[in-house]
Amino acid sequence: MTKARKILENIFSRHIFLLLTMLFVFMPIYWALVISLKHEKDIMQKPVKLLPDPATWENYQFVWNKTGFSKYFINTIFVSGLSAIVIVIFAVLVAYGLSRFRFKGKKSFMLIFLATQLVPYNMLIIPLFLIYKNMGIIGSLTTLIITYTTVLLPFNSVLMKSFVDGIPIEMEEAAMIDGCNRMGVIFRIVLPILVPGLVAIGSFAFLSSWNEYIFPVMFINNKENFVVSVGLNFMIGQNVLMYGPLAAGSIIALSVPIMIFAYIQKFLVHGLSAGAVKG
Repeated sequence: MTKARKILENIFSRHIFLLLTMLFVFMPIYWALVISLKHEKDIMQKPVKLLPDPATWENYQFVWNKTGFSKYFINTIFVSGLSAIVIVIFAVLVAYGLSRFRFKGKKSFMLIFLATQLVPYNMLIIPLFLIYKNMGIIGSLTTLIITYTTVLLPFNSVLMKSFVDGIPIEMEEAAMIDGCNRMGVIFRIVLPILVPGLVAIGSFAFLSSWNEYIFPVMFINNKENFVVSVGLNFMIGQNVLMYGPLAAGSIIALSVPIMIFAYIQKFLVHGLSAGAVKG
């Protein structure tokens, strides 16, 4: 009994900080889930119940069918998915060029790429708004795709370069000797090896686009083109706040990043660690 107690005390002392951190991170998510499963009249009841009793799905049905949230969800999937695809394609091409070719101004180009990450995104809102207004696309989802690609491409290109640097150039030279051209080398040799990197870059781009709020709220003035983050904000009325539907919408919005991380975890960890030590 004493030995078992010592083991438990040892485990607890080693992991107490981790347990407190997990509690701090997951408690808001748990509480949002509990609220989303409660009836609206039970949410403000005292004493507070830590479990929904009785549980109901009516908040999810209401937010999905009555508030236009399903449309916002589809818009966000479309914008984030297309932005991630475009970013991955251009990041691979830029990274390959920076890794394999020598040209004048290469170091300066890399420095400018990295320097763009020091510019606060908020400084880009007015210039981009004026550009999109002159183009006549304010309110369109195209503005978000262009913005996300522009903002996220530099960092992802530099990160992808680390993956490309880790591929032995001798493999490409051997393929060229056998008659493969440059594009053939990229598609047949480089891309299959870059799968962990592609997943890491694609997931980072997708989640960054999914979680963005400031650009959609500034560029989208058409309710039909709202994304999830803006749609949730507009559910907060001036005089009425329905906690149940708002919590349900938050859980739905949160479910996508959770499912993505659950599926690509091994690719993401391998990809980011490979990019950190190669090159």
